[in-house]
Amino acid sequence: MPKASHEVACRRASGKFNVGYTLTDQKNHLRTKRQREMAYGQAGSMLKFFRDKIAENPSFQYHLQLDCEEHIANIFWVDAKMLLDYAHFGDVVTFDTTFGTNKEYRPFGIFLGLNQFRETTIFGAALMFDETRDSYIWLFETFLAAHNGRQPRTIYINQDAAMGGAIEKVFTESYHGLCTFHIMQNDVKHLTQVGVEDEEKEPHILTDFGACMYGYEDKAAFEEAFDNMRLKVHKQTWLDSIYKVKEKWVECYMRDVFSLGVRSTQLSESFNNALKNHLKSDFHILRFLMHFERTVEVKRTKELESEFNARKYIPRIKMFTPMLVEASKVYTSIIFEAFQGEYERSMAACCRVLDGNNRFVVAIASLHGDLEFEEERIVIGDPLTKTVSCSCGMFNRTGILCGHGLKVLDLMNIKTLPTHYVLKRWTREARNGSIEDKEGRKVVENPKLEAQLRYRDLSHQFHNVAHRAASSPQCCLLLANALASVAPSIQEILNATSAMYEPYKDKENVDPNVQQIDELLRAARLKKKEVPATKLRRKQTWLDKLLKGKRIPLKSTAPTKTGENPKKKKDGVQKKKDGVQKKKKDGVQQKKDDVQPQVLVEKCDNTKGVNMESQECNAIMSFTQLLMAPPL
Repeated sequence: MPKASHEVACRRASGKFNVGYTLTDQKNHLRTKRQREMAYGQAGSMLKFFRDKIAENPSFQYHLQLDCEEHIANIFWVDAKMLLDYAHFGDVVTFDTTFGTNKEYRPFGIFLGLNQFRETTIFGAALMFDETRDSYIWLFETFLAAHNGRQPRTIYINQDAAMGGAIEKVFTESYHGLCTFHIMQNDVKHLTQVGVEDEEKEPHILTDFGACMYGYEDKAAFEEAFDNMRLKVHKQTWLDSIYKVKEKWVECYMRDVFSLGVRSTQLSESFNNALKNHLKSDFHILRFLMHFERTVEVKRTKELESEFNARKYIPRIKMFTPMLVEASKVYTSIIFEAFQGEYERSMAACCRVLDGNNRFVVAIASLHGDLEFEEERIVIGDPLTKTVSCSCGMFNRTGILCGHGLKVLDLMNIKTLPTHYVLKRWTREARNGSIEDKEGRKVVENPKLEAQLRYRDLSHQFHNVAHRAASSPQCCLLLANALASVAPSIQEILNATSAMYEPYKDKENVDPNVQQIDELLRAARLKKKEVPATKLRRKQTWLDKLLKGKRIPLKSTAPTKTGENPKKKKDGVQKKKDGVQKKKKDGVQQKKDDVQPQVLVEKCDNTKGVNMESQECNAIMSFTQLLMAPPL
């Protein structure tokens, strides 16, 4: 808010006379700044924003889909950090769309995942014209092309039919999961329970559905529970449709799916909520992009803080065993806490050996409360390859070895964690390694920081050479000649590199190429979308509805003759006079017989009914005034 920011500046400067500008000056400055931002229109300013990003970092990419009239329909963009994040953490992806983020009412879609600290990371963003299957196909193909064609192992979406059809066609190598949160929401909408005699003993239909989603590891047990649940609902149409895709949301069918513990698109919902804190629905696209950058920067700052804390603080080790000490040096803090929890569970496990082939039955006792054992698991170990295979499948889903497997490793006298059970994505060195974009260039997250590091290294080298050459005039002359011969070549390379970006930065250049680019930017158009009209009228309350069509009689303001009584009434209702005109349909009153207009009351056949309406309205107004009166 300009007013709030101006007040803060006044307080900091100890008075408005010390600020140097007025509130009007600030508003004019902001208005002028926004007008300059939109000098090329919405589409042209957006393209210029993207081109400026490319000038800052060549790894930035944006892609547009045009309609038959060459208007911009769908927009996708990805920066260098998103390319790097997807290369390191793009094994599990969630995608969802949201509305109400921009003036054009375009759906905003975003690809998200988890980094090594289990925090939200961004892989790409899009502004779409509509949510049709063809639009989604273009978006998903563009997303994969930007990331060198690498497909995720698992992708989660909602129950949108168009989105699901596009996923099936494009992400052919990925497992397609459905968001359990949206399924539970649809469960509430579509399922109504048949009346039962004893509701306290009989579980609710939502409880049964949640148990079918998460509570069964055996497929036969799930089928039996689902059939029993069918008998409790009136209509089974929605249950039949969701049962056909049970492999995408039921726990027992997803035991071997690599999901990192993700079962919904809540990552997207959380990011969209954070984004809407910086947005209004009437923002044009350029302002939307700027505020999107702010939200992304907040997420990345949080990740940077986690990286700093991981290097500064050492995780607390409860038992100094070789395996835990090694894991504390490899894993990030939050992943080490999860691994240490599984290690503690393995210490409370009991096992027995089955016949042959290093097969074990492992049961873990509860660490709190009464002594109870969990369900037994079958674990197969191989001491030669240092591998274990557990029937719980935890490592296949999350990438962290379970307590059953750790118990069997200990029985096989393996005291350190095998390297093939340490996923790089969960380690402190998860971001190590160089990544190339689709053009074969090395992706650099921050070119300015890289330039500063190169400057530091070259300065150190030049300083050492100059220090050694300073003692000899011949060496100084040789060094000066070498620098003079290298300088023109360096300048040519710099000119060639920046030639394609200079026109967008130098606004005073009158080169014809620059004018042509300006014309192209001004000619760019967004495909217009029909925005539903918003209801600006206030919703009527019960008092408004009660008073609707009833007018409270008011005193006449017409002048009276000398000696005439102005209060001639009967039962509170004014008598109709011959010199008063009725209101016309257009609401305009006219003077007649030199009598001024009066406030008219709706015509009523009997004065008793009008009197009762008047008393009723007066009682309501008195009650309203009582509510609005200040407390004594």
